[in-house]
Amino acid sequence: MRSLLIIITTVVLGVAVNAQDAGVHARHLNLEKGLAIQGYDPVSYFQGKAAKGSKEHTVNHQGTIYYFVSAANAGAFKREPAKYEPQYGGWCAYAMGAKGEKVSVDPKTYKITGGKLYLFYNRFFNNTLEDWNEDEKGLQGKADINWQKINTPNK
Repeated sequence: MRSLLIIITTVVLGVAVNAQDAGVHARHLNLEKGLAIQGYDPVSYFQGKAAKGSKEHTVNHQGTIYYFVSAANAGAFKREPAKYEPQYGGWCAYAMGAKGEKVSVDPKTYKITGGKLYLFYNRFFNNTLEDWNEDEKGLQGKADINWQKINTPNK
């Protein structure tokens, strides 16, 4: 009986810790009702064109839902999620570097640099990708620092 109690306690605590980790992971991400990148397939960016995924090919990664255009793309993401997840939680890379702010993005405005996906705000004649390209190295360094400050477990 004691062994059964230990096993049940271990399972319950494991589920609680995993749920907490998922909540921490998703807390600062740019999500819409738990959905990342407004439903765009993160793997598709690396294939040359941002494409809207579908509910048919869904992956829940640490409490964040991603849609994919195919089972193959969903499988690629499952194998290496860190490779495909957008930088800075899916917030505008330019705004993160320039001001340390979380600004929404146009999921069709993106850049892949160093094997990483960066998303940008692009509305009302303001395409921040153009500004990013003027000082990519400087803005990226600042964005990395700002994102680290925002994305600490205690915030």
